[in-house]
Amino acid sequence: MARRNQVLLAAVLAATSTVASAQYPDRPLRLVIPFPGGGGPANVAGRVAQLMSAPLGQPVVLDNRPGANGVIGAELVIKSLPDGHTLFLGSATSMSALPHLRKIPPFDPLTAFSPIGMIGRSTTFLIVHPSLPTKTVAELIAYARANPGKLTYASGNTSGIVSMAQFMRGNNLDMVHVPYKGDVAAIGDFVAGRVQLMFASTSFASLMKEGRLRPLVAMLPERSRLLPDVPSMAEAGIRGINIRSWIGIVAAAKTPRAINARLNRELNRVLSGAEARALLDREGMLPEPMTIEQFAAHIKAQYEIWGQAIRDAGIPAE
Repeated sequence: MARRNQVLLAAVLAATSTVASAQYPDRPLRLVIPFPGGGGPANVAGRVAQLMSAPLGQPVVLDNRPGANGVIGAELVIKSLPDGHTLFLGSATSMSALPHLRKIPPFDPLTAFSPIGMIGRSTTFLIVHPSLPTKTVAELIAYARANPGKLTYASGNTSGIVSMAQFMRGNNLDMVHVPYKGDVAAIGDFVAGRVQLMFASTSFASLMKEGRLRPLVAMLPERSRLLPDVPSMAEAGIRGINIRSWIGIVAAAKTPRAINARLNRELNRVLSGAEARALLDREGMLPEPMTIEQFAAHIKAQYEIWGQAIRDAGIPAE
């Protein structure tokens, strides 16, 4: 009898899910963005989500919930109904790095969400102060080896700390770390020459174009269209840095597969369009449409890679 009841319950739940999926979406969607508005990934994700409104037949409302490295926004979505109407902008910060930086992780990114799709990868550049006599990565490595403990590097976020740790480890370099509370705080001292190198985002592309910062390499498999004269990782011969800065859309765990598939289809359709690609180009991002399975594999791989990189860098959990 118990077995029969379980079968009946499963059938009822499946039927309910099918009906809900067929009617989806039946009201506006909400995309929770764990960043303040105004630019960068938040701007890209917001516009991409709004471009999905027409094919979905419902508006997508943007809900910026910055704070706690994404925890505030993530927990809001985790606790929401798994019906595909509340979505989360996942990123390397909140889903790859954060769980490894807390002694008690706020959530498990591999089980707390249903993957929907990747939007793209952010570009970072390895930059040096123009006063340094180095115009290539090879020259920087040679100079740092000849001057152990004399170069200073800035970091304004976890990505910068871990990327530089991997770069130093892979090339046997000894440099002094100067941490800052955000890239904006670091750039002022960088331009003034108080620190000499760092990994910087495309937010400072104008300073790079003006020559006030010297980019040596774009941390991408191909050149950035934003700064096409800067060599890619492969061209510069950089090895050992395998973490990625990325953004993508996820829903609460147990969201019906049919709903996730619909969202994935519409997201990838938008990413193939001219407007989205132009937007990502302007922000220095590389679009990476994926299937649900590919995105799930990406989340898992980057979670493991970031964890190992953070341990290797000796960054303690708080």
